[in-house]
Amino acid sequence: MFPGANAAREDADFVIAGAPLDVSTSFQPGTRFGPDRIRRFARSFEDYDHHTGSRFTDLAVHDHGDVEAWDDARDYLDYLSGVLADACREDAVPLLLGGEHTVTVAGVEAVDPDVFVTLDAHLDLRESYAGNEWSHATVTRHALDVADRAVILGARAGSEAEWERATAGDVTVVPPAAVGDWNPDFDEESVYLSVDIDAADPAYAPGTGTMEPFGLSSRELRAVVRQVAPAMDGFDVVEVNDQDDGQSATLAAKLLRTAVFARAAGETPGSL
Repeated sequence: MFPGANAAREDADFVIAGAPLDVSTSFQPGTRFGPDRIRRFARSFEDYDHHTGSRFTDLAVHDHGDVEAWDDARDYLDYLSGVLADACREDAVPLLLGGEHTVTVAGVEAVDPDVFVTLDAHLDLRESYAGNEWSHATVTRHALDVADRAVILGARAGSEAEWERATAGDVTVVPPAAVGDWNPDFDEESVYLSVDIDAADPAYAPGTGTMEPFGLSSRELRAVVRQVAPAMDGFDVVEVNDQDDGQSATLAAKLLRTAVFARAAGETPGSL
């Protein structure tokens, strides 16, 4: 169980689910261990959050446990989406622990947002990767099958075709150097927030499948999560593996808690 996620399901405002999918990882595998490591490295955190003046154990968070994965990614996403949609029907916010980034597709399909916001080193706008349309490198393209637009924060890598796709009107790319000056403008739109831990510079999160230098700091990620979370109807943090000493899992766990605190506090989107 995620530490502090002690609410009964019927009382929950937030529902955590683990999705240890690890079938299309193209470099360093290990995201199958992500959900367990994120829960483990959250054990040392204080219950109290000074920024919002609230306690995590008071915020009605329930841990559903892991939805064990299998090799047929599309079939697994269909099942996982159903699990997350149950949380939505119960008026709870689903919180997904990856697993490779592909699991985000299930979260987006369950929430059906207007805007897909992702912190990611990569554009993930490919039609397929290595012949696989359900690869971790295709997530934002699939999200745009559901959402009206996508905002990609911290992107610094992609193919020539992806950068060309990113010039379309439904995609906004905010490079790492400009993330600190970005301000969300969601009006009344529904938002899904996805955090690929490789958005962080490898100095902060080395335990991930495809590291990319010149990334965001931990503080920059936290600032974005605080800005977006008040408007979010679904959240995930993905691509944490077991190839480090816990830095990536610790950061992922802290960002999940940051999202819950900010969403529960109901701060105006964009405020810090």
